[in-house]
Parts: sequence; C-alpha cells; structure tokens
Amino acid sequence: MTDGKHRLAGFEERELEWRGTPLRYAVAGAGPALVLVHGLGGTIENWLALAPPLAAGHRVLVPDLPGHGRSAPLPEARDLDALAEAVLATVDAEHVRGAVWIGHSLGGAVALRAAALSPDAVRGIVLAAAAGIGSTSRAAEVTLAVLGAAKPGRWIAPHRRAWARSRLGRWAAFGWWGVADPDALDPAQAEAFLVGPARHSDTRQAGRALLVSDPRTELDRVRCPCLCLWGASDNWVRLRTGWSTPAACGRRSG
Repeated sequence: MTDGKHRLAGFEERELEWRGTPLRYAVAGAGPALVLVHGLGGTIENWLALAPPLAAGHRVLVPDLPGHGRSAPLPEARDLDALAEAVLATVDAEHVRGAVWIGHSLGGAVALRAAALSPDAVRGIVLAAAAGIGSTSRAAEVTLAVLGAAKPGRWIAPHRRAWARSRLGRWAAFGWWGVADPDALDPAQAEAFLVGPARHSDTRQAGRALLVSDPRTELDRVRCPCLCLWGASDNWVRLRTGWSTPAACGRRSG
C-alpha cells in the first residue's frame, strides 16, 4: 500500500501487513542502504532533519515502530525481539539487507537486537543515546509508567506548533526528561517530536518490552561495527554507563 502524503520531504510512505499487523514506513533515495529507527514515543517525523539529506546519496528506510505513528501494535511483544523482527520485515520487503542502522533511544536497542537476530541484515550500527542500558532501573520504570498512563503528549499534540516555538513550551515538554538543553532544540525538530502522541495506538507495549530487556546480555553476538553517541548530560543514560555498550560489542563469550 502506498500513501500519497509525505510525512518526510521526498519520501514515499508504504504499508506492509506482517503477521496480521499493518506496519507503516517511508522510503526514498538510491545507494547504500540506511535504516533509521526512532525512539519510544517517536514517529517517522522525528527524522525530518536527517532523512531527506541522507536520501540524496542512500536508500533510506524509516519505519514507524509497532504501536507508534501509523503502525498498529503487535498482538504480543514480550521483549525487544518482537520489535526488531517487525523492522526486519520492512527491510526484507524493501530488499535493503546489509544496511547501516541508525537507532535513537529505543531504536538503538532495537538495532542491536536486529544485528544479533539477523547479522546479514545489519552491516553497521549507529547508537544515538541508545536505551536499554539505564532503562531497566526503578526510576526509568516509574517514569515510563507515568508517561504511559498520563499520556501528556496527547494534550500537547493539537497545539504542538505553539509549544515548539515557545521557549517555555519546549522546557515544559522536554526539559525534565527528554532534552538536556531545550533552548538549543530547533523549534521545527521539537514540533516533529510532538507529532506522535496524536497518532500512537499503543506505545506502552514497546515500553514494557524495553523494561524487560537488557540488550547488553548478548552484545557478543553483534559482530558489525558500532558507533556509539551519547551526550555528556544525557538525562537517561549517563556517559559512564554508556561506555559499557561499546566495550561489550563483539566480545567473545568464554
């Protein structure tokens, strides 16, 4: 299925029915393949600043994770493997195995599981503030539970442009949990991050999968190159904790 509306400039939106679940994704460009995977509560639109320029020299695939944006939730997602398999299904549908995966937050953890499950599908990984390291802490559990139950984004989404263009609005929406420096957050990018809540069907499913998963336990199965990016003031994963991921990637057990 193809949708004529463009959520990302120059991208075509498509739909794949996988195991009875409609999955939405956007594709554009030609060349070496890239897969861009958003974080918890995100959507395709989160990549509006990066996806179009990358598509100038690459084949770029950008999925809505299950339960996010216009993708339906899965019948069951006991852990992150279910989300990784869903993205791998879109990769197979577009014949872009051997791609470099760029994952933000939850998307980084999904990319790591995809590399462990299907090594030939993932040629390399860029982890941008990847979740799954500090996400199993009690504080993270409480925060995700509160956000999942209260759904503050649904109240903000209809007024997202005003919130994104207001310094106070950016601090209120992102400053206490999502962004270390809301003043530096571009208003257009802030608005893109506020699109999702009006469209999501069930982000709590992915949140629960994240809480019960620790991608570090099988990092020895990840054989492709990994570039790990963390901010020194990351609100979720402290820099000293983030170092454990590159240290474990590709390590042989025993």
